Amino acid sequence: MSNEDPATPKLWGGRFTEQTDEFVERFTASVSFDARLYRHDIMGSIAHARMLAHSGVLAQGESDTIVDGLEQIRREVAAGEFVWSVALEDVHMNIEARLIELIGDVGKKLHTGRSRNDQIATDIRLYLRDEIDGLLALMGELRGALLDLAEQHAATLMPGFTHLQAAQPVTFGHHLLAWHEMLARDAERLTDCRRRTNVMPLGAAALAGTTFPIDRAFTARELGFEYIAENSLDAVSDRDFAIEFCATASIAMMHLSRWSEELVLWTSQQFRFIELPDRFCTGSSIMPQKKNPDVPELIRGKSARVFGHTMSLLALMKSQPLAYNRDNQEDKEPLFDSVDTLRDCLTAMLGMLPNIIVNAEAMRSAALAGFTTATDLADYLVRRGVAFRDAHEAVGQAVAFAIANELSLDQLELDQLKQFSSLIEDDVFKVLELEGSVAARDHLGGTAPDQVRAAVKRARANL
Repeated sequence: MSNEDPATPKLWGGRFTEQTDEFVERFTASVSFDARLYRHDIMGSIAHARMLAHSGVLAQGESDTIVDGLEQIRREVAAGEFVWSVALEDVHMNIEARLIELIGDVGKKLHTGRSRNDQIATDIRLYLRDEIDGLLALMGELRGALLDLAEQHAATLMPGFTHLQAAQPVTFGHHLLAWHEMLARDAERLTDCRRRTNVMPLGAAALAGTTFPIDRAFTARELGFEYIAENSLDAVSDRDFAIEFCATASIAMMHLSRWSEELVLWTSQQFRFIELPDRFCTGSSIMPQKKNPDVPELIRGKSARVFGHTMSLLALMKSQPLAYNRDNQEDKEPLFDSVDTLRDCLTAMLGMLPNIIVNAEAMRSAALAGFTTATDLADYLVRRGVAFRDAHEAVGQAVAFAIANELSLDQLELDQLKQFSSLIEDDVFKVLELEGSVAARDHLGGTAPDQVRAAVKRARANL
């Protein structure tokens, strides 16, 4: 930012008889954060200038001069040569003032038939549309990495958990596919959000439309909008799409936080299921032995800020009467930070997950130690005519016996098992093996290795 003269003339100053208070200039300015919209602001202005020429409001030469000036400004900003002024309040007025400086009075005609109200609404939608496309691409990469890892570990055994207690054996590949399902839903929600974001407000002007013969369909085609906002009041004041994005980002961050929690647990000495790459961990300033999973911990923590942004936007909009109010200046920082945070967290996951080191032996040992085939033993008895509740009771007694003798179920002798049910025979040990347990769940959505591989294939086709 420059230390500009506080007496910088305003492009709206004709009605005023005194200069804006210096504190008020700083308090009301948004250019410190909305400058990131410069590409989309220029894009919208170029489309508007071309539409004005197409509709006969501007001469073609005037439109061409304006477009050339805007292209030069775009290059200046990209090169870091543009001087931003707090006195000019926002990204729009900074660009317009520079345009007039470059091309003279013809630059003053650009704002014909529009307002900053429909201009900023258009800018944010163009910005968010691009960001959603980038996030969807990142999600696609991360989904592909998950599928590759799931296929690699389609038969790697681990305990599945409920209440964080070992419950039944599953495969690591099956577990990773559960993560993939979450991310696939996130991508669907983002895609749906993009559709409602891709609505053009431009042409609504301040709130009531304009008296000039504009062609909104022309502008929409220029900017790639699928839809045109039907009501000028709603067009300039609607921020539903921003709230929807933050809500969608919150759900995605909740999923990434759940993954992160599992990564943190799995890297602990108590689990030892995986090891993260050193480049995604940090050490302790006092304990030389420590390797801390700081990246997943931070992802878990950053979910809270995105949740907060969703609530901020809801609170921001809840009491606003139609149409535009200056309150809406406060929509950008929560939205921008939600975009940045989700992008960074997806990028971090994409760096970590394909490079984790899996300790298959520790996973298998944990599955054995948790009596995870107990349900399989109950099902075995049910297939021999025992009522499930009676089978449940018998297996519970067998587990208690195994605990007392510090054995796993598959380490019990046949005569030891038969004391809990005379129907148990030699074939029971196939049921008690971890491999047999997962292989038996050979149905759509099951954890059998063949089902995991089939699910990966289907997911790749959908991706």
